[in-house]
This record gives sequence, C-alpha cells and structure tokens, in this order.
Amino acid sequence: MTELAQQQCEACRADAPKVSDAELAELMQKLPDWAPMARDGVLQLEREFKFKNFKLAWAFADKVAELAETEFHHPTITLEWGKVTVTWWTHAIKGLHRNDFIMAARTDLLLD
Repeated sequence: MTELAQQQCEACRADAPKVSDAELAELMQKLPDWAPMARDGVLQLEREFKFKNFKLAWAFADKVAELAETEFHHPTITLEWGKVTVTWWTHAIKGLHRNDFIMAARTDLLLD
C-alpha cells in the first residue's frame, strides 16, 4: 500500500483513461479494505472507517478533506457517529482512474 501512496497523481482530463478490468484487479489487491462500487453507472472506490466516537470520526474526516485539497481531488466523505465513509472516483471521467487508488492508499495512511 505505501508504494501506491508514494506515487504521484497526474492531472486528469475528460479524455483520461479509466482503469481497465485487469488494472482494477491488480490495484484492488493492494487495497483489500476498499471495495469497488457502481453508483448510477459510475464505478467508485469506497471504504468505511470506524472510530470510538463522533469526535475521532470528525477529526479523521478533516484529515481526508485536507488530503483531498492538497491534490485538488475530492471524494465523497460521509461523517456519522463513530464512522466515516470515503468514496473516491474521478468526476471528469465518470469512473476510476489510477489517481483514485493513490488517494485511497494515502487515505489509509491517515490512520497512523
């Protein structure tokens, strides 16, 4: 996972390629706690993080938001009592790009 987290995100345009099925399978092996999900025909990458209380969940959500802003790549962040759900996908291509997997790996590192 840390190898993936150390990779650089690239600027993504509407004509950027989505990950292939083979790439998806390979990348998912590196992120076993994440799950690909289709919503409204758009493949997304999602993980639920659990915490002891709302304040810890809130602090983690803030860290994810700061990470997102540094790369100008923004996920859906759902904050609940003791739980944060993070969903990455690339809006410009309406699907998954390698950047989403890099950001998911970096999100995991925020737990340390």
